[in-house]
Amino acid sequence: MNIKNSISFKNFTRKPARTAALCLLSVFLSFSVLGGSLVVLALKGGLESLETRLGADIMVVPYEASTKAELSGMVLQGNPGYFYMDRSVLEKLQDMDGVKQVSEQFYLASASASCCSMAVQIIGYNPETDFTINPWIEKSYKGTLGEGEILVGNDLNLFPGDCVMFYGTPCTVAAKLDKTGTYLDTSVYTGEETIKTLIGAAKEKKIYDFGEVDPDRIVSCVLINVEDGYSVEEVRNDIKLHVRKVEAVQTQDMITDVSGQLTGTSDFVMVLIGVLWILALPILGTAFVMIANERKKEFAILRVAGASRKILAAIMMKEALLINVLGSLIGAVLAVALTVLFGSLLESSLGLPFLLPGAGKMVAISIAAVAVSVLAGTLSAVIAAWRISRIDTALILRGEN
Repeated sequence: MNIKNSISFKNFTRKPARTAALCLLSVFLSFSVLGGSLVVLALKGGLESLETRLGADIMVVPYEASTKAELSGMVLQGNPGYFYMDRSVLEKLQDMDGVKQVSEQFYLASASASCCSMAVQIIGYNPETDFTINPWIEKSYKGTLGEGEILVGNDLNLFPGDCVMFYGTPCTVAAKLDKTGTYLDTSVYTGEETIKTLIGAAKEKKIYDFGEVDPDRIVSCVLINVEDGYSVEEVRNDIKLHVRKVEAVQTQDMITDVSGQLTGTSDFVMVLIGVLWILALPILGTAFVMIANERKKEFAILRVAGASRKILAAIMMKEALLINVLGSLIGAVLAVALTVLFGSLLESSLGLPFLLPGAGKMVAISIAAVAVSVLAGTLSAVIAAWRISRIDTALILRGEN
């Protein structure tokens, strides 16, 4: 049977204002469950990505940096900043018991001034010893960075071949990196020689107070992986004992703090979804009951014409199905569109890593959310359908009910 000729479809289109109001409630159901699910999954995905990108057991930084609140902001959120310590620290750490891998990194914040194209965090690394950035970069860039070449995070409006200026020094974009959902997406990466050149140029410009910094004799931090058979805490304590003027930070502790924030945010989102459903489902069910009461005479006439109780209930359930399918699809489209469009805003507002699932997984989640919303919304019409099936035809037609 052509659905357009069915009683359910004609009732669906006959009163567009009523249909729109009911669809709106279904939109809320679908939007809340899918939007909330995507946000929670994106936060979890961002945390997993951050854990992978940090990729080290211990981060050694100057002691002064560890006492500043911006350390966490730089490492976890990519807030531009810089700090340096003597390169001799790297040499000491390499020879310590329990240290399996070491790799240095250099931080430099470009300035909001005419000498720089943009204000971003610039991260220099040693490709020969690196074990945290290289595995990620190799997915997007197979070459070797030359002098003056940079790699840019996915969220930056830069593309291969573009030329940018940092402290009066021209740099060429070699590649744009895959999205991680972390601070890495808004940072710039370069090799050791280029970052030293940029630090030297920044020192000459005197925009920041670098003091007596010698670009050839400094590092910003040293990343360490611990040898099997040694505990991270043991090596960390050994560093504190034998290396002066530094702080050894256990990266897992930093992740734990982020994880705690993520759990709190996820719990809030889930509670909000629950509140919306607690409000929307009873309202939707009540609306269907009210509609059923308004249409008692219509259903009584159908009963006289030979329609069974089962058919009357089916008409109401089909109308509810049409309304909830339409509303759920609209809600799903809105949830996906808004989450994708405003993901970066959510990330910056929450101060947490944010990485949406891949397209395939997002489609699967959307289908599941629509199905759950349609099922819940349609079931809300069960009471209305039951009441319609129990009407007393004679009383209705005599106007006594």
